[in-house]
Amino acid sequence: MSATVRDVMTRRVVAVRKDASFKEMAAMLRSSRISAFPVVDEAGRVIGVVSEADMLVKEAVQAQGTSLIAALRHIREEDKAAGITAGDLMTAPAVTIGPDAPVQEAARRMYDRRVKRLPVVNQAGK
Repeated sequence: MSATVRDVMTRRVVAVRKDASFKEMAAMLRSSRISAFPVVDEAGRVIGVVSEADMLVKEAVQAQGTSLIAALRHIREEDKAAGITAGDLMTAPAVTIGPDAPVQEAARRMYDRRVKRLPVVNQAGK
């Protein structure tokens, strides 16, 4: 029998609400020693992901003025940089998978969707 996502998933997940501030997220990244958060709505459903890279784009735009804004290839990042909450910075919708899916399916989904993080959710999206 092949391994399932449940067999390899991280069980102690640090998530943030969509209204979490940039400052709160930065502090949580440092204290938790993680590089991304699932973003959850009021009901606890995963609605997006904020990564350290998403947050660094915001800092880069502030530090370098319009240099990133002028680059057409960074249009999406500019939109993220204007935000100050998890809801503003997150990549949405989140690419997710269920705990009983085979690990191979998780790997394929990550590759196909070009994501580095794959939140594991139940049928309710939590």
